[in-house]
Amino acid sequence: MGVKSVENMDRLYWLGRYSERVYTTLKLYGLRFDSMIEEGENYEEFCESLDIPDIYGTAEKFRDLYPFGKKDPNSIYSNLMRAYDNAIELREEIGTETLAYIQLSVYELNKAAQSDAPLIEFQNIIDYILAFWGIVDDQIEDEETRNIIKVGKRVERIDLYGRLHKDKISMAREVHRLNGRIGRSGLHYNKGVTGKLLLLIEEDTMNFPEIVRQIESILEV
Repeated sequence: MGVKSVENMDRLYWLGRYSERVYTTLKLYGLRFDSMIEEGENYEEFCESLDIPDIYGTAEKFRDLYPFGKKDPNSIYSNLMRAYDNAIELREEIGTETLAYIQLSVYELNKAAQSDAPLIEFQNIIDYILAFWGIVDDQIEDEETRNIIKVGKRVERIDLYGRLHKDKISMAREVHRLNGRIGRSGLHYNKGVTGKLLLLIEEDTMNFPEIVRQIESILEV
């Protein structure tokens, strides 16, 4: 496929990150959808764990605005549209079939916004993103393109797992997956960060703030 521009490498990386962000946060949100109102679950803890500013005021407003808010830069909608915008610009690199699964996710989220019970549409989005990752493996022939998308995916997952205080086994699995792929991506990255992450996952007690700090500085500017 030839030498990639820095801009396209950046778009591939963020396509991976934003698709993962939508996937994980939508799964978390879906688990809390009913309990936020029926059981009065504290949505502020959700915002705090993901470092999202509380602009909502009530659990009911959060339930409506966090997934669908077009003016909320932290909403699921905003992150999905960032993934979509990158995918559109990368159509020639990733192919129309790969792009289609992001487009279908946008369609389902718009459909969910009109529904009183959007959990089916949410699950469809999760399934489409899983299909998107599968088609990345199956249809994109250029290894570097695949690797950049997957590095973005792993970086975002480690970042989210650190904020959510995920279990040690899950965190270690993602760090090892990232370490095995990032060197083949063509991205300029800080090798000291990957080494530090490998040491952090071996500690008896997980230092989640340090894991987040390290993963946020993994790419060299």
